[in-house]
Amino acid sequence: MARPEPGRVFKLVARTQAEEDAYDIRANRQLPKPSGLTGSIAHLVKGALGGGILSGHVAWMTAGLWVAVPVSLACGLYMFYCLFILVKSAQILYKRTRVPVMTYPDVGEAACACHSNPSITKLAKTFRYMIDAMICIDLFGSCATYQIIIAKSLKQLVENTQTTSMEGINGMPGLRFYLACIVPFVILICLIRHLKWLAPLSIVANMVVLFCIIVAVYYAFENNPTLTGMVPYTSFYNFFEFIGMAVFSMSCAAVIIPIENNMKDPDKYHIALSVGMSLIISCVFCVSFFGYAGYLDKCESPITVNFPLNTLGKALKGCIMVMIYVTHALNYWVPFATVFYYMKRKLDPNKHVMWELIFRAIFVAIIGLVAIIFPTITALMGFLGAFCLSNLAFIYPNVIYLLVHWERPGLGPFRWRLWLSLLMIVVGIFFCICGSFVSAVQLITIAINPGKRSDI
Repeated sequence: MARPEPGRVFKLVARTQAEEDAYDIRANRQLPKPSGLTGSIAHLVKGALGGGILSGHVAWMTAGLWVAVPVSLACGLYMFYCLFILVKSAQILYKRTRVPVMTYPDVGEAACACHSNPSITKLAKTFRYMIDAMICIDLFGSCATYQIIIAKSLKQLVENTQTTSMEGINGMPGLRFYLACIVPFVILICLIRHLKWLAPLSIVANMVVLFCIIVAVYYAFENNPTLTGMVPYTSFYNFFEFIGMAVFSMSCAAVIIPIENNMKDPDKYHIALSVGMSLIISCVFCVSFFGYAGYLDKCESPITVNFPLNTLGKALKGCIMVMIYVTHALNYWVPFATVFYYMKRKLDPNKHVMWELIFRAIFVAIIGLVAIIFPTITALMGFLGAFCLSNLAFIYPNVIYLLVHWERPGLGPFRWRLWLSLLMIVVGIFFCICGSFVSAVQLITIAINPGKRSDI
């Protein structure tokens, strides 16, 4: 997601279908290094494969195999459809506004600004701020989970024991101590102000994740050759906790628009999305199924914690720490850039760099405090998936789709676009409310009494 552009105003320019069709998005984009189809697919997969995929096996353990398999597939298809209509709506808005490149918040603002109803037009900035807020909460929250993954992996390596717990073993400090200790080091990497220094490392980070998937499959057959013993289902309550984690593990809602913006041939975005989501779902299924099969009711997050403490296992635990450390900085850059854009308006322009570095450190410290208060990976991921990503991946795309299609080309025979989008929105709201409530209860429980939950 790019930084918001000051002074940008979205107005309806193309008032007929002919004027829309006459505008060539590709010809009006000035891209120094556009991505081809393969590169776009790679960026899409890279945007989804992070810390979330390393906890998929815990999500499946939470729901049970018979529930997790069809619901994970349904969530993937649901997300594919919603992201497809989001990009489709964005491309229509490029033509209507004659603005060839937009961010996700831009698309939301433009969808309202170009509507004929003045009441909706007035909500353009509000809708933009809502999308900005959700993206920031999601990515800042993801950073908190990353800090917990780093601290938990570090704690296990220091204690050199397969058993993990919130408290320390043999008089050693607990998880919260490690969380506090890593904050200064996380601040250091988050002080990097330019993505170009971090981007090359992200490729290595994703290779580590892919290797972990292969190792998870290997250990599944070694520990459970028959791949049996998985619980078919658990409880309705656990289902909503699972939903949030499932959505979190495969969502790429925050990156889909920027990827389309940088495509050499934007008309092929549907191919990139189809192939990319297929690969994402496949990776999630591999980690989730084989991770659950390999460790059954002893599943913990991240999956590398379950790996044995042999040379390979320790190496992967260390690599995951480094990978998540880099991913944290990449994730942090996007929401901080958005927040600081709004903050710096009230700061001395001559001291922007100084204030940026100060606020970068402050925000990381706040994220670290959140991780210390709620040191549970799965519940935090579940909350972010249910609260933030239900909005970003399910609800907002359908709202934007309706706003864009309301008058031209219209709602279709029997208003099918309206009824379908309303159904998608209602399902998204249902997941958001129920999943957020269940995960919030888990977060409060772990904050008050960490011993209540073991799959931290």
